[in-house]
Amino acid sequence: MARKPTARRGGGPVEEPAEADGLDEFGAPPRRSRRPRAGAGGRWWIWVGRAVLWAFIVVVLFNGVWMPLRQGMADPSPDEEESSGGPEFPETAASGFAARFADVYLNAGGLQSEERADALAAFVPEGRASSFAAEGESFTGDDIGVVGIEVRDDRNAVVTLSADVNGSPMSLDVPVYAADADNFVVSGRPALLAAPGRAQLPDPEVPEADAAARKELLPRLERFFGAYAEDPDYLSDFVEPGARIDRLPPETLEFVELVDIAVPASGSGDNDGRQVTAEVVWRPAGADESTAAELTQNYELTVVKDGENWYVREIHGAPQSFGE
Repeated sequence: MARKPTARRGGGPVEEPAEADGLDEFGAPPRRSRRPRAGAGGRWWIWVGRAVLWAFIVVVLFNGVWMPLRQGMADPSPDEEESSGGPEFPETAASGFAARFADVYLNAGGLQSEERADALAAFVPEGRASSFAAEGESFTGDDIGVVGIEVRDDRNAVVTLSADVNGSPMSLDVPVYAADADNFVVSGRPALLAAPGRAQLPDPEVPEADAAARKELLPRLERFFGAYAEDPDYLSDFVEPGARIDRLPPETLEFVELVDIAVPASGSGDNDGRQVTAEVVWRPAGADESTAAELTQNYELTVVKDGENWYVREIHGAPQSFGE
């Protein structure tokens, strides 16, 4: 039997059963499925979006609060940075000032006391020059040089100088005050001290020798030292490619002999590098062989083997060629 349309709330017409032929097996009209509400299927995307938004807000707030605190805890304060660097005392300029003072202080012989005071006035506090002036015969100071400096704070230091005082080696400690990097004054009377003593050399370490390498190197290094002093065009034949070794000034030395070399058994670097020590004799270039003075010197050479030949990579003075 035909169905007649009926109106439902909020929508268009809905067909209702008009006769009993639409009944189910139990005599009841069939149930209609509910249509889903508009937008219900996409509501979970709204919750996902809200979760992402809140996570973003939490991250922004965390970084905005925590990172400045973390940086403040990690970075040292300006006072800490200044203290970790030590005193900012102008060591080089103060050392030069102390050396100039010492030259006047130790070499005012022949000057009257007033003249000596005038000479010292440029280095000492105003009105204190007479405290540094010596009566009668004065001292002499030669070969004055800076040995070191002990910085006490940003303004005060003691400069240690070496000098031959009246012909004997001594040290002179000079207290210096720095008003700034360019203005200094001797802040007290200097003190003469004993010169550094002579040390006792320990027994040198003698590595195991490589007799075969020594046999190969001895004639090779003889030709190297001859070229090192006298034949710059020939020198490159003995220098490792890419290395730079400047020859000695021309017409200064003449190679006499290579007395001996010591070649350690183990390599001391890449490409089978070895630290070889050599004892070399020189004499002045052009001098009479029968009367010329000869100098025996010790060198340390870094040598490398490439194929059948040895090449020199570096040359320096040997650190310890004597021993007890």
